[in-house]
Amino acid sequence: MTAARPEPSEELSGIGVVGLGYWGPNLLRTLHELRCSRRIVACDVDAQALMRVERLHRDVEVSARFDDLLEDPEIEAVVIATPASTHFTIAKQALTAGKAVLVEKPLATSFADGAELVRIARERKSVLMVGHIFEYSRPIAKVADIVRSGELGEIVHINFVRASLGLLHHDVNVVWDLATHDVSIAMRLMGGMPTAVGCQGQSHCRCGVEDVAMLTLRFPTNVIVFIYVSWLGALKTRRATIVGSKKTLLFDDVAVHDNIRLYDRVVAPNPLDGDYGKFRRSERQKEIAPARLQESRPLDMECRHFVDCVLTGSTPRTDGLSALRAVSVLEAANLSLQQRGAMVPIRPADV
Repeated sequence: MTAARPEPSEELSGIGVVGLGYWGPNLLRTLHELRCSRRIVACDVDAQALMRVERLHRDVEVSARFDDLLEDPEIEAVVIATPASTHFTIAKQALTAGKAVLVEKPLATSFADGAELVRIARERKSVLMVGHIFEYSRPIAKVADIVRSGELGEIVHINFVRASLGLLHHDVNVVWDLATHDVSIAMRLMGGMPTAVGCQGQSHCRCGVEDVAMLTLRFPTNVIVFIYVSWLGALKTRRATIVGSKKTLLFDDVAVHDNIRLYDRVVAPNPLDGDYGKFRRSERQKEIAPARLQESRPLDMECRHFVDCVLTGSTPRTDGLSALRAVSVLEAANLSLQQRGAMVPIRPADV
């Protein structure tokens, strides 16, 4: 159902969407449905993509020139969904032109480039937001609440699996593409950055571009996090297992029904001899929600939040600095790939 049009004071005068390949059309459709801007301009060098937009959204303007958006005084904000390797250049142009920016993840493909974008946004007092979409997921928010409540006890270990038979990128590997999501989720759950990361991977389809990888993140609290990502999965998988000293939580984002489940799992030594070889275990499932917990589309929440931040000047939940922390981890992970999985220290994301 189409969202009701907000009052004029709640609209942007204009917003541009740059990049109409894989994810851009979803952003464009969502912004169009939210009716949060008097003008929407779609931009891409692909004439076929622009023709598709004209057929689907007759009130959306199209342009093949990014400079048209930069030079248009009514365009207050730019949403960037181009290949990851172009994020830095396009976002820098938009920020320098005085536009608010929502750029798809990752913020940039190097810490130095990401830090420069953060500095530019700070100097110009511009909104810089990054599309870490799972930060706007109600189930992930619920999981974070459970972790913070202490119901799981002390976190011992987290395991993420994110795989699908999906889009093979040519400019970045699967770490930059998919692991970005789980790195940001892990840092949210742990309330800080890891101290070191190791990464191993392999390229099967395109030489030099890893399509499967396993990351190992170590946090200061002696928590270890594994993140497995793959473009070659036969089935779409988005799963997280959070093991605590009291309970274990399973989050399955593609589950048809309950996507958050709690398990009581107690492993303790025999009270008589302290031998873990003779452990006792109790296991009981407890449902957190009787149905799948997803009341709103995360992309709706993300786009609404961006527009609100532009209108009010507020700092986005997934601002440039928070995204730079993820870039710092990913850059170290890619260095580990080159060093055959060696643990690499992660630099603090201070700008």
